[in-house]
Amino acid sequence: MKTGLIITGGKLDLAFAGKFLRGFAENSASGRRGSAGEEDDLVRGKTAVCERTAVSADAAPESSENALPGTSEERRTGKNYGFDCVILVDGGLEPAEKLGLVPDAIVGDFDTVRPEILDRYRQNAGGDVLWDVHKPEKDETDTELAISTAMKLGCTRLAILGATGGRLDHEFSNIHLLKMCLDAGVEAALYDAQNRVSLLTGGRVFRRDEAYGKYVSFIPMTEQVRGITLTGFKYPLTGKNISIGREAGLCVSNEIVEETAKIRFDEGILICVESKD
Repeated sequence: MKTGLIITGGKLDLAFAGKFLRGFAENSASGRRGSAGEEDDLVRGKTAVCERTAVSADAAPESSENALPGTSEERRTGKNYGFDCVILVDGGLEPAEKLGLVPDAIVGDFDTVRPEILDRYRQNAGGDVLWDVHKPEKDETDTELAISTAMKLGCTRLAILGATGGRLDHEFSNIHLLKMCLDAGVEAALYDAQNRVSLLTGGRVFRRDEAYGKYVSFIPMTEQVRGITLTGFKYPLTGKNISIGREAGLCVSNEIVEETAKIRFDEGILICVESKD
């Protein structure tokens, strides 16, 4: 199972990103990345260890003014915090450089990255980096192109940072891009300092000691979601149907009250938002 990291061109909290990456690296080193047949760590909460890791983005490797840190091969084998593949998007090049990430692919129209940073990547990223360059006048967003590139590189799991907290139109679009991942059989989630966003089909088990945050909300992505049953949550349900635009608060701001909590449903797709207070 190949795990990819996408740093979008959107708003990114560097302190959070540093903690997230160090937490993922800790889990990778301890062998807690999951395997086929297990629930995915990106989804079930293993990366929550980052909140217990006293590391900030300031502790991440800093680039010089003249080159990215290390040679291409040294950076690829020694860095990237345990991720198998890193895809950088446009304005995401600058924070990725500060975090010491070395890209496998660089994607975008490059209308939001500073020219000197783009030039530095062009000079120092290495000949094995895939460049997927597009004109600004295009049908896809840069994040959509990055997800497509990740799939071409064989990623079957994706953590996407910088996809929320900025422009609302891009945030909505990025949430809907999770459906693109779902259709392709790729497990994916959007992460920020307060939220983890993923899609559900059929159900999921949540563990209280691995929760990303205090609250768990379920919002219909399809017109109707049928047969929702919640157990182990503060507000249980049995066989409930919900629709877009109706009973909007019914599945919002729930809480895990037992060691494990479960959601099961018969039909449809749910947006799952796990949030900190």
